[in-house]
Amino acid sequence: MELPILHRRCAVATLPDRMTSSDEANTPAFRDFGLPAPLLQATDELGFEFSTEIQALTLPVIAAGRDVAAQAQTGTGKTAAFLLGSFSRLLTTEPGERRADQPRMLVIAPTRELAIQIGKDADSLGKHAKLKTAVVYGGIDYEKQRDQVAGGIDVLIGTPGRLIDYFKQKVFNLKALEIVVLDEADRMFDLGFIADIRFLLRRMPPPGERTSMLFSATLSHRVMELAYEHMDKPEELKTETTQVTADGVRQSLYHPASDEKIPLLLGLIRDMEPQRSMVFVNTKRAAERIESYLVGNGITCGLLSGDVRQNKRQRILSEFTGGNIPVLIATDVAARGLHIDDVSHVFNYDLPQNAEDYVHRIGRTARAGTEGVAVSFACENYSFSLPEIQDYIGQSIPLEPITDELLVDPKRPAKIERDRVEKHGERKGSGRSAGRGPKPGGKRPPRGEGRPKRSAPTTPGEQAAGSGSAIPTAVDGAATDAPRKRRRRRRRGGKSAGAGSASDTPSQETGSGGTSD
Repeated sequence: MELPILHRRCAVATLPDRMTSSDEANTPAFRDFGLPAPLLQATDELGFEFSTEIQALTLPVIAAGRDVAAQAQTGTGKTAAFLLGSFSRLLTTEPGERRADQPRMLVIAPTRELAIQIGKDADSLGKHAKLKTAVVYGGIDYEKQRDQVAGGIDVLIGTPGRLIDYFKQKVFNLKALEIVVLDEADRMFDLGFIADIRFLLRRMPPPGERTSMLFSATLSHRVMELAYEHMDKPEELKTETTQVTADGVRQSLYHPASDEKIPLLLGLIRDMEPQRSMVFVNTKRAAERIESYLVGNGITCGLLSGDVRQNKRQRILSEFTGGNIPVLIATDVAARGLHIDDVSHVFNYDLPQNAEDYVHRIGRTARAGTEGVAVSFACENYSFSLPEIQDYIGQSIPLEPITDELLVDPKRPAKIERDRVEKHGERKGSGRSAGRGPKPGGKRPPRGEGRPKRSAPTTPGEQAAGSGSAIPTAVDGAATDAPRKRRRRRRRGGKSAGAGSASDTPSQETGSGGTSD
């Protein structure tokens, strides 16, 4: 099948609308691109027979060894496009002289989740290519990743911080690099990584001696400036589809008051019965509040925010993709780079303050030609960003009425904060499980009924208060309010007016192993 002619230097190449993955009769198959046999064997095993629009545009250009700056909607197969094209080049060209610490290909991703996802796709597509691949990112397995890179690899995938860390330690160098890929280039600017990207690019062979690829959801002026500075006459490739959001996403908008957002979310989850959904918020505090209400109302959920440790983050994602957790609450740390199959619903509990973030959030559903639902709440705190979002996507989001039937009277939120802290690494046994703080529903007995005085002071605080102190104690597992007040003072850095048992000492309460990375 004849492909459209691709012009040099910023000529915008397009494919006809009929070239979609669903119209197999008119879509080029992967076998039409002359890919090496190991790659075709992998695509056959994965069930990939026909290419998507962005793949059909980019694969011939990459095969010719020309630089690419490509734009396409999220979820259209950009990762497979640059992996298949790059692997084909590596398999069909003889490498020059290089040492074991000199990779042939480097892929830079802005987030850990995206780097991990690219690594998984590289393992699947390069299964039979006999290319050694390593993925490096922060938050986990520092020495393990370092040893893997030092042992010699062909393809290195990573986030900017960890890559620069290993580079400065001389774990690897970039003098023999043949291919470099910048994925989600616009996000590199948003996250402040552009200086790190330029640091790495300047330590590679000159643009004319390597193949460079840049993939982004938007080819803004600043992204193209980076392309012209560090690439060799890149071809600007855009799909013909001008709609920013995917066709399969059914969008809707509600205007709730702030105190109606939780009841409305619970009502929509009850009515829509989503099999797998994501709830996006702007702050960690809002995420924890939603989590407590969902758990309190019998809905199993997980939470992803910036301070969740990497191993826990991966466990939550694994349980979500495996179907054990039906609802994932996330800040924008998870808005990009996650390919999770069969996400049926996305809820923008908070409207994002950046229009591009809206597109990436709802892009978690309706991937690869499927259908999905995106519901957004425009409350008084975040509705100011609605005009910018609608202008960016080129359409008005259909407004839906809020009826009394949709507003569920929520049950009391679950007290799960101490469980979360324990799972993040703090000392087990703290909190209510150690008898500190009242049990839910527990009542303090009236004075004189089962509330014996302490026979003798056992701690310095009690000795200071004197024998027979009126400091109340816990009875039948129900603690009083006094330990809670002492605990609050310790969190503020103040001194306790009187310590309880030895397990209540400040050194254990504020010990190491907190929740931050």
